[in-house]
Amino acid sequence: MTTAIEKSATEETLVANPVGAKRKRSPRLIERGSTTYRILLGVGFAVAAGVIAWGGSLGPFEQGQLTRVAIYAIAIAGLNIATGYLGLISVGHSAFFGLGAFTTGVLVVKYGWSPLATMPAALLICFVVGLVVGLPALRIKGLYLATVTLAFGVAFPEIIAYFSDLTGGSKGMTIPRALLRPPSWSGFTLGEKDQWLYWLSVVVLLVVAWVIRNLVRSRYGMAMLAVRDNEIAAAASGINIASVKTTGFGVSGAITGVAGSLFAMYMGSLYAEGSFTLLAGITLLIGLVIGGSSTQMGPLIGALIVVYLPYYTSDIGQGQGAAVLFAVILIAVIFVAPDGVAGAVRRGLARFVTVQPVDPPPALIPSAPSGDQSKQA
Repeated sequence: MTTAIEKSATEETLVANPVGAKRKRSPRLIERGSTTYRILLGVGFAVAAGVIAWGGSLGPFEQGQLTRVAIYAIAIAGLNIATGYLGLISVGHSAFFGLGAFTTGVLVVKYGWSPLATMPAALLICFVVGLVVGLPALRIKGLYLATVTLAFGVAFPEIIAYFSDLTGGSKGMTIPRALLRPPSWSGFTLGEKDQWLYWLSVVVLLVVAWVIRNLVRSRYGMAMLAVRDNEIAAAASGINIASVKTTGFGVSGAITGVAGSLFAMYMGSLYAEGSFTLLAGITLLIGLVIGGSSTQMGPLIGALIVVYLPYYTSDIGQGQGAAVLFAVILIAVIFVAPDGVAGAVRRGLARFVTVQPVDPPPALIPSAPSGDQSKQA
């Protein structure tokens, strides 16, 4: 004979789990470093290598589009450091993009540098300028900081016009094709410049992705996330807020400057009023928001959308109709995936598979002294 307590527990169980109710499927847990994890990682690398090799076999136009995707992905990855991981909204990153491009153009045309050798120079110059531009972030943040970066982006074409002796001013700068010859050790000829730029852009993108991945997982990366989430708590924990902000903005500008250097090699013609205006900075920010900020795959997804979406919408509509259709599609993507496409994909995969770190070995806890020993002490 069942007691009243047992009967009540049985009724509660039936209410909580009615007959025919579907149980929510829990995701499969995969430990990082396990055999299954390594197999999945190997499959992912194999697919990525296959896509990269496939892109290298395409025609000049299709391959050129993929080159632009890689270049924009690098630029958006640089913006992701400041806006995504550090929480500093920047609208004027087009200025770093243009600064890196004109650094390559000036050094190649005026001083006879090799195009490849100008990339470290573009990185260093944009890093220093990024440190200077990041100084206002020590006092202001949010929309006020966005206004400062907006002013930097608007002023960049005027700065280029002021130094017209070096940059060509409003007429722009054209880099002769012969000066963009691939290096002899690459095995590519001048007629294969497009293929050389494709492989160079892909390699630089992979290196940037690896550097950012390690940076975010380092102590400095943890400090960036702490500053983004709560500056007061970060300062109370001993984090140097000024150093983290200025250095992060410098690294962000340097990576975007490298993308600008590649863009100069790709285009060969530089016009500050055409390619490096405020609209270009907004385009980078749109790519980051739609792709997914604070994610590894977000910049690549954003670059794919920024390059291919205007191309396909231009076939559907013409003129202002194409621009309106492009805006409608962007709004729809943001509405469906408010945390970006990468965030939506990550949430979808989390329903089926969850990767968890390996549990650390139990710490060796010293045994407490016995009663006799404590008395003797």
